Amino acid sequence: MSEEKIGIAHIFTSFNNTIVHITDLSGKTISRISGGMMTKQDRLKANPTVAMFVAKRAAEIAKGLGITSLYVRINAKTETGSPGPGAHAAVRSLGKEGLKIISISDVSRVPRGGPKKPGGNRGRRV
Repeated sequence: MSEEKIGIAHIFTSFNNTIVHITDLSGKTISRISGGMMTKQDRLKANPTVAMFVAKRAAEIAKGLGITSLYVRINAKTETGSPGPGAHAAVRSLGKEGLKIISISDVSRVPRGGPKKPGGNRGRRV
């Protein structure tokens, strides 16, 4: 039995695009595929079907280099807080491709207050 090689799949999803970036545990890039590499129509880049093909291509490259298991980290745009439509499809496709998924975590940034709003104590007077 061969040794298990672990990688990290960084899945960035917005409502405009899906990017699957697979690295090893030290952070060295193994494969990075985006929705624009699969389709040339802008409206389809965030589509779950295109996200499935993106994850499939990234998984094929990773398996070719010996990766057998993945930690999945899903990242979304800060304004919405929720991942785009392609996140779930990409994770499912990685699992179907034969890679063992160890854990799935959401690493989206969360705004906590932010800078002071302009306008002073009584607000902007119009």
